[in-house]
Amino acid sequence: MLNFKEELRKKTEETNRIISGFLPEETGFPESLIRAMNYSMLAGGKRIRPILLMESNRLFGGCLEKAAPFMAAIEMIHTHSLIHDDLPAIDNDEYRRGKKTTHALFGEALGVLSGDALLNYAYETVLRAVTDWDQETALRGMKALQILAHKTGVQGMLGGQSVDVLNEKNQGKALTEKELDYIYLNKTSALLEAPLMVGALLAGAEEEEIRMLEQVGRLTGLAFQIQDDILDRTSTTEELGKPVHSDEKNQKVTYVTLRGIDGAAAQVQQHTERAVEILDSLMERREKEREGTASSGEFLRELLLYMALRRK
Repeated sequence: MLNFKEELRKKTEETNRIISGFLPEETGFPESLIRAMNYSMLAGGKRIRPILLMESNRLFGGCLEKAAPFMAAIEMIHTHSLIHDDLPAIDNDEYRRGKKTTHALFGEALGVLSGDALLNYAYETVLRAVTDWDQETALRGMKALQILAHKTGVQGMLGGQSVDVLNEKNQGKALTEKELDYIYLNKTSALLEAPLMVGALLAGAEEEEIRMLEQVGRLTGLAFQIQDDILDRTSTTEELGKPVHSDEKNQKVTYVTLRGIDGAAAQVQQHTERAVEILDSLMERREKEREGTASSGEFLRELLLYMALRRK
């Protein structure tokens, strides 16, 4: 029987070792910038996105060595977004994961620059690896990079964040549920879709299978973000590791605003059940084609449930 907590601990440790191996050395004239980058990358975190990429890759019998630079890259991109979210111009938060935020410790200028540097270094990390691969594998790597760039760019994460910024203090209007879904699908879901799709693509998954995982990421992202709305209202700073009630402070429209806590919780349940249903269908398909995939699929299934129903 799968011991999820123990497996998650092991996989998080493995992921931390992989990520650490891709971080730049703190030397030279930009040493302060690199220290800010590395501080942010090593300041804790669940490593959900690189673990999703690793498990998606394993589900299709992929090679961890090929997935590793993409695992580091997705966490760099995610961390860049957190650094910028915390800046005074956006959320103005001084604590994240129970520690000082990057701008609070290194100053606003290095906060901005370290976020920019991590975003760029993510793509540099992937390109450095892919150029050493054989032609067929490199082609998959470039397609994976295209997915990563698209899902995190203006039509993905950054686009969603831009609309979310306009949600601050409502900018003179109340957002509709359709507009809120756009923010969540792009700001949050896109960064869960990407690792699931990239991991599968690198392992040689079929297009239909990659699209199924895209849907799993989409639904899980919605559930994850709505749960975040609930926790902001019901949790504590100590439990959550970051300030609570920030949505209310910033007058942001959330699913709790629109549907109440019970209504938001029902949406979390609905999206999670559908995501698991699609994943189960994919796992069944894989088990017919290849033996030994059930255990990795089982962990991935439990991870989706953990994300959606988390308490912090």
